[in-house]
Amino acid sequence: MLEAIDIQVGRTGKLTPVGRLRPVGVGGVIVSNVTLHNRDEIARLGLRVGDRVRIQRAGDVIPQVVENLTRDDTREVYVFPDHCPECQSEAVAEEGEVDVRCTGGLICPAQRIERLKHFVSRGAMDIDGLGEKSIVEFAGLGWLHGPADIFRLKDHREELIGREGWQAVSVDKLLAAIEARVGFDPARFLFGLGIRHVGIVTAKDLMRAFGTIESLQAAATGEGAQAELSNVEGVGAVVAEALTDFFHEPHNRDELAELLALARPAAFVSTARATEWSGKTIVFTGTLETMSRDEAKAQAERLGARAAGSVSAKTDLVVAGPGAGSKLKKAEELGVRVATEEEWARIVAEA
Repeated sequence: MLEAIDIQVGRTGKLTPVGRLRPVGVGGVIVSNVTLHNRDEIARLGLRVGDRVRIQRAGDVIPQVVENLTRDDTREVYVFPDHCPECQSEAVAEEGEVDVRCTGGLICPAQRIERLKHFVSRGAMDIDGLGEKSIVEFAGLGWLHGPADIFRLKDHREELIGREGWQAVSVDKLLAAIEARVGFDPARFLFGLGIRHVGIVTAKDLMRAFGTIESLQAAATGEGAQAELSNVEGVGAVVAEALTDFFHEPHNRDELAELLALARPAAFVSTARATEWSGKTIVFTGTLETMSRDEAKAQAERLGARAAGSVSAKTDLVVAGPGAGSKLKKAEELGVRVATEEEWARIVAEA
């Protein structure tokens, strides 16, 4: 029997329903939890608390409900939450998607650790010495609730010195690494916020268009936001909706205001120079043997090009290393120019 339907919130804010069962033996294993997948699956099965259900378990896969054996229309219909059970922020499903996600982002405790890890990661703020272990420790001490608190860790210097694994030298090194990120690159700052669909390339496109985080926020909360954001090169309707959802949430705006006051990201400055590749789109695929993928993308951007993640008819060049697969195949089908890593190096040198 289905005794309850609980909602779990994942690191990306996805709300996943889990069914709690009266314990029952299945294939020699006692099962008390089953995955209900998403809002649409609950509706398809017509599930309500108190229903008798048939479940199946295959190998190590989490058990799932395959049939509702009770069809009693007199009991209350289960209503999927429209607010996050962890932080009470709005929970919405994007057009065309079945998953419902919390828009709380920066303040949702269920997403907090993973989002903090992302914020300090190498591709974002790149704060050396602040890894997962330290983030979990500081959050447990009540020092880290959101990204803004990273820049307040200096207030806990004396408390931190002497804790296991921390001495004055290591503490001061960490605080110096954090301080070095004040006035940091706004595109990497934006990427670090963990807004859904906003990767580093899209973050650079947005900062190239708006210059500052504040200008982007004004655009995302102003009249005609969807149209204005969608008009940015590299930004479509899906990203525009994710941005407006993020900035619509008061908790996110409040947390971001604190963060901007402490981190003070600089205005975007393009390092691109005018070349024959200015405005063109380049895709890197396969294994690059002489440089990292980030280095290759940085080279493209310095040539004024845009490093994209997928191949389309608008792609001007695909740089393919060993192991290139579907992207190389699509480039060949579309007649897009393909270059080896060695050829790319010559392009960069001669530009």
